[in-house]
Amino acid sequence: MTPARPLTALTFDLDDTLWDNGQVMAHTETGHYAWLDEALTTWHGARLDTLGRFGERYPLTAYQQRRGELAARHPLRRGDFTWIRAQSLYELLLEYGLEAGEASRWATAAMDEFMTLRHRLTPYVEVEPLLTALGARFRLAAVTNGNVDLTRLPLAHHFPVRIAAGEMHAPKPDARPFLAALSRLHAPPSQAMHVGDSWNEDVLPAQRLGMRVAWIDKRDAGLPARLPGVHRLSHVRELPALLKRLEEAGR
Repeated sequence: MTPARPLTALTFDLDDTLWDNGQVMAHTETGHYAWLDEALTTWHGARLDTLGRFGERYPLTAYQQRRGELAARHPLRRGDFTWIRAQSLYELLLEYGLEAGEASRWATAAMDEFMTLRHRLTPYVEVEPLLTALGARFRLAAVTNGNVDLTRLPLAHHFPVRIAAGEMHAPKPDARPFLAALSRLHAPPSQAMHVGDSWNEDVLPAQRLGMRVAWIDKRDAGLPARLPGVHRLSHVRELPALLKRLEEAGR
């Protein structure tokens, strides 16, 4: 067997790989929408009898449904979650009865609140020292479908290369965000490993490109299929041990 080329670069998914994103998004989803409803009620008090409360006329489920409809109408932007959310809010606010300028300002304000809440996250305790150690040995990149702005997090300095796949209109499993990261890392796929939690959005596209993959199987689902170069972990903390095994085995 021909030994694998040594790894020189690692690419990382973010949400549910470096932190638990479930509670973050649950709080963010309800929090920014409740903020908008309360702020609007205070702002237009005199018109409340005419317009009614925004959150009563358009409950959270209506907002979620509108986002799905908008993504279907604009398939190229389906992964640009920030735009999808902002545009959905704008449309609902117009229907609610605000003028275009008012609707735009309130949609922007609600998204500011969304982004504030979105970044109230706590990486796993092992992540900071892990990335520090790996950054001394490998070139690192973040490849995410999410709308986290790494520059707002202390982890940003670990990732000189940051690929927001939705904003480039090519959300994973599209190969383009991986290829963009590899190009900027100056690494061929054979010398790179991707680390992520999604089988469909992380494992399969990276493996097809010829990258090695560390799959974070946080739900303990077990490997759906045996694929060359794919290694199952239960937590990102296990990554250094995997890298050491691969190095010792020449794989």
